[in-house]
Amino acid sequence: MSALAVAGLVAGALMGGCWLVSLIKRDVSIVDPLWPMVFVAVAWSVWLWGDGAGSGRDGLMLVMVSAWGLRLGGHLTARKWGEPEDFRYQSLRRRLPPFWLWSLLVVFILQALLAVVVSLPVQEVLGDPSPSPLGWLDWIGAAVWAVGFGFEAVSDEQLRRFKADPANRGQVMDRGLWRYSRHPNYFGDCVVWWGIYLAAAAAGAWWTIAGPLVMTVLLLRVSGVALLERSIGKRRPGYAEYAARTSAFIPMPPRRAPR
Repeated sequence: MSALAVAGLVAGALMGGCWLVSLIKRDVSIVDPLWPMVFVAVAWSVWLWGDGAGSGRDGLMLVMVSAWGLRLGGHLTARKWGEPEDFRYQSLRRRLPPFWLWSLLVVFILQALLAVVVSLPVQEVLGDPSPSPLGWLDWIGAAVWAVGFGFEAVSDEQLRRFKADPANRGQVMDRGLWRYSRHPNYFGDCVVWWGIYLAAAAAGAWWTIAGPLVMTVLLLRVSGVALLERSIGKRRPGYAEYAARTSAFIPMPPRRAPR
């Protein structure tokens, strides 16, 4: 069985099981904490399905994917715990009856397919029966990954602490990394996957660039920045002023307000 087939089976099984649980709970947003964990499961499953001998690059890839997925999965689980279904899925529920069927198609099956595509660099490295030694591009990839991981972890924690303070209710988070980007967590997520891709490119799998490209499009145009930008201004007074001076994605010095 190929690494692609293993990834498809693992992603499909996890998303299918999550769909069944969502029917019982009437809450599709439980898929969000599962999303990063699917990549961890795919990585380890592909590696274990292979010869299991391992290499330096295998170890590097497993560490990068596992650290990213476990941290993000834990963060999203803690954030989701005790909360109702996310407004995005409530909107879909109203617009797409019968939602039990549509949720399977447009949420769970779609996310399983996307996870398989995004994880192509991971599959190629961990499914390689004859891996080459680590090289300079692997270490560049690890450094890029570390920058992205740091950005995502720090910005998530900064936002968590901001929201935990009742004095900040309804206010705009414009401190720390959020002073330089309106979505530093999504920026960090994007950079993580470009770092992972560089390790795959070091193994000769340049074509797996489809993975980070799809993740970048998702974060910028689909479920990340674009989706939040359409609604957050209505929920946060002062967001328009914040947006006028702050980069949407790539961290940059704040713009000066016009005089």
